[in-house]
Amino acid sequence: MQADTRKPKQFHALPSIITFVSIFVVLLIIAVLNAPTMGGPKVMNSITVFFEEVRATALPFLAVIAVAAAVIGFVAARMINKVWGNARLRRETLTGFAFLAPYLIVTLTFTIGVVLFAFYISFHDYDIFTRPVWVGFSNYADAFKGFSDSTKRDFLQALYNVFWYSILVVPIQTFLAIQMAVLLNKPMKGKQIFRTIFYAPSVTSSVVITLIFVWLYLKGGYINALFSSLWGLFGAKWTTVNWLGDPRGLIQMIVEAFGGNIPSTQWFLRGPSVAWMAIMVQNIFTTVPTFMIMFLAALQDINPALYEAASIEGASPRQMHNKITLPMLKPIISLVVVLGTIGTLQVFDQVYLATKGGPLKTSLTPVFLIYQEALGINGPIHMGYASALAFILAVIIFIFTFIQRRGIEKGTERY
Repeated sequence: MQADTRKPKQFHALPSIITFVSIFVVLLIIAVLNAPTMGGPKVMNSITVFFEEVRATALPFLAVIAVAAAVIGFVAARMINKVWGNARLRRETLTGFAFLAPYLIVTLTFTIGVVLFAFYISFHDYDIFTRPVWVGFSNYADAFKGFSDSTKRDFLQALYNVFWYSILVVPIQTFLAIQMAVLLNKPMKGKQIFRTIFYAPSVTSSVVITLIFVWLYLKGGYINALFSSLWGLFGAKWTTVNWLGDPRGLIQMIVEAFGGNIPSTQWFLRGPSVAWMAIMVQNIFTTVPTFMIMFLAALQDINPALYEAASIEGASPRQMHNKITLPMLKPIISLVVVLGTIGTLQVFDQVYLATKGGPLKTSLTPVFLIYQEALGINGPIHMGYASALAFILAVIIFIFTFIQRRGIEKGTERY
């Protein structure tokens, strides 16, 4: 038998230990910086007082982070031990981590650390200025108390509002974006000018666009003036609409037109309010151009030979659109629908600037509610409850995104 001449693997103790200790210490420092403590000038007055507060309130949080840091440090130490004996691999690994280190430290400190802080706080009653008190899953349970207590249905109302927002805005903006992209993809004079004009609303600040629409939606604004002029052409009188202050729902108005009525106890049957639909129109106006550019780029990647072959076979423009264009756009449609849904579930700035969640909370959204609860806009600060709402919303967005991708992307691998 031939003897095994392979050298036994060496254990490079010093670099492995240095790697483990460095990662463990850095992660623990980041955890301390993000530790949930009582806020205020007293705690931040000196480093000694701050560490005393950390020891008094955040030891469980630090213990969990310490375990995670030990695991990550151990994995990194094993990686360094494997490559340390090879000069090329050692150099490449150290160089790679040196370039990644600034990004990783910033991300761990200001993103992952904050997320872990929020998750920990979601199980506490915490108002920033006093020490967090453990309450378990009470904050998560409070989010759904609206099913049994009508005075605590804000979160359910917010979810109901963004539900209508999603099922109306996402299909409309996707359809319009496809049609505009198809139009601009055809040979035409001044295509670049039209593309720039169509895309202009998307590059304009959301704050500016919202304030412009608030001005347009005034009772004496241009929208009411336009409808008044159009109605006047037919000898009719236009009733001025308070676009951002009318709480009547779409379904409610249809039912009332036929002599019916939907009581306030059945608010979930009234549909989106006039104010909420006005914000939907603004959102569609500002997001369609962005998605139009995405569809336009995808259209220009479709092989023209497909259309030529279909034309030779006698296919009509509608058939080519339905049988060639739309199937080839399916991956981009999936992306646009997912991005649109995430955006509608996280809408905030339009509500903050235009309606503040009103009228009668018919434009209240989960993100705006989280903002109110976290900063105590309408009462005491409930940072723990706001954190719980944020994680519930994150789970809902994940579920919606997963279902959409599974449903729309099925079969896109062919393209």
